Amino acid sequence: MFEGLADDDLLLLAASVTPKPFTAGQMIFNQGDSGSEMYIVARGHVNIHLPGDGSRRVSLKDISRGEYFGELALFDDKPRSASALATTDAVLLELSRGTLSTYLERRPHAAMAILRTMAERLRETNAMLSERAAKNVVKEIEENLDWRDRLADRVAELNGSWAFIVGLLSLTVGWTITNVVLENPFDGFPYVFFNLLLAILVALQGPLIVMSQNRQTMKDRAQAETDFKVNLKNEVNIESILRELGEFRAEANRRLEELEKG
Repeated sequence: MFEGLADDDLLLLAASVTPKPFTAGQMIFNQGDSGSEMYIVARGHVNIHLPGDGSRRVSLKDISRGEYFGELALFDDKPRSASALATTDAVLLELSRGTLSTYLERRPHAAMAILRTMAERLRETNAMLSERAAKNVVKEIEENLDWRDRLADRVAELNGSWAFIVGLLSLTVGWTITNVVLENPFDGFPYVFFNLLLAILVALQGPLIVMSQNRQTMKDRAQAETDFKVNLKNEVNIESILRELGEFRAEANRRLEELEKG
């Protein structure tokens, strides 16, 4: 958020923050609370989540040293949009709205740097929310492979098949019989040239198989990340639906009470 500020601006702003210690399991603020402070993690870890009972709690992000949260409270008076919990013993640097206002009055040129950084973050958030999370990332990776990657995958696939085993045995038997039958064998016993070919084959297979395995690991990691995004969006949507149903039920009960009184 403050990466666009000059060094002297950062030093002046750093002198205005207040260290706040929190113990593991202590709530920093709850969803719906009013607040006018943001926090920077100096030590420890913080979890940002949507509150709920048991499995209904939706974890949004884990914050660690150097990261910040609650920055929207510096610019509006709306309630907190999520809850923050210290998952370990932590020290947070608290920056209040009044402190930032005083700072910007003394250093008005710093406001543009802060707004520029926040605008970039907002664009990234909008892009993430508008992006379709349920996509076939494995297919996208495979479509962008070059011929070398495809060759490595084909070699790894061939090596793990009966076709390779049968083909290698057939080549060995055919090579042996040919050199036994011929009067002038081109590679007589102990078949040195054939052993050289096998050694070259083994030496080439190893790196190609490892390349294919590394790529499969990358595919699995991308698939897991996509699954996480889909699950997170589903949980957030379900939480929103449950909240709206609760509000609808409360409103319906209120109107029924009014009708009964009338």
